[in-house]
Amino acid sequence: MNLCGCVKEQPQTFYHKKEDIVAQKILPGTGGEHYIPYEERTGEESVVYFTRDLSPEGLRKIYERVNEKIEGKIGIKLHTGEKNGPNIIPHTWVKELVEKDLPDAAIVETNTYYEGDRYTTEQHRETLKVNGWTFCPVDILDENGTTMFPVKGGKWFTEMSVGKDLADYDSLVVLTHFKGHTMGGFGGSNKNIGIGCADGRIGKGMIHTVEGSDNMWSISMEELMERIAESTKSVVDHFGEHITFVNVLRNMSVSCDCEGCVAAPVVTPNIGIVASRDILAADQASVDLVYALKEDQHKDLVERMETRHGLRQLTYMKELGMGNDKYHLLDIDENDKEISVKEAVKNVKPFHAE
Repeated sequence: MNLCGCVKEQPQTFYHKKEDIVAQKILPGTGGEHYIPYEERTGEESVVYFTRDLSPEGLRKIYERVNEKIEGKIGIKLHTGEKNGPNIIPHTWVKELVEKDLPDAAIVETNTYYEGDRYTTEQHRETLKVNGWTFCPVDILDENGTTMFPVKGGKWFTEMSVGKDLADYDSLVVLTHFKGHTMGGFGGSNKNIGIGCADGRIGKGMIHTVEGSDNMWSISMEELMERIAESTKSVVDHFGEHITFVNVLRNMSVSCDCEGCVAAPVVTPNIGIVASRDILAADQASVDLVYALKEDQHKDLVERMETRHGLRQLTYMKELGMGNDKYHLLDIDENDKEISVKEAVKNVKPFHAE
């Protein structure tokens, strides 16, 4: 029986044990504090869509650009937040998207690794009610146990423990509030599913905690970024072409939505929404847009990314073959005109809380 009280049939051979890591000299990569300018990147280019329209209409419009392969039983993976969290994607936006474009979809979430408002299923469901996520089904994926997804080509894992119900879905819409993160540097689509689909007791522990350690947050910097990306890869590989990624660059505190009402005040300007069928391109474009802001506008968020070595998320996703860090940025507000990130952010306004 696992820590969430569910019978687990799989033997626990899904990650390299501490002694194996030492014996095989498995080491994390480096450079997670360094931003790679676009002109220094190599490889193919994906397509990323962009809108400045931070509204339910803007969300629906950009989703239409990337929903071609979303079919069957559909899950919407988003961070539903701690109680009364001020920065999450407004539930009214998601309600309109669901009612008009995804009427049979369910929001999917997992319980947390830390003790808080979403630690148990009962606590989690109460928090969902408080935050307004009552307009469609919400599937807490690990409520009924866990299952294993293979990690192809990983150096830290061979399998990842995810919420059991995730295997019941045919397609996944990854709807992400892009922001900073206390440990990950930033939280984009990679963090949303790498941490957010891993179950609350086993999977998240595999990512965050050194085997045998009393410190549940004992893994950090580049190794943490790589473990998150390998977890994400298990989900992306599972869904294949039936997964898409939408990042909302709004209310971008340096804190994750896990911090709820105690999150650091937002100082970074709102930018817009990006979407792509390429997870790396979506997260890379989001990071590029932040870096394209003026220094006084982005310094806090950039500092959070770099001091946590969070940019390793991007370079490791590329090493794993998860997508491209080069892309064509198409402005859907201007009939899909190709623009630069500098052009995308040239008219941003200082942040003001709504």
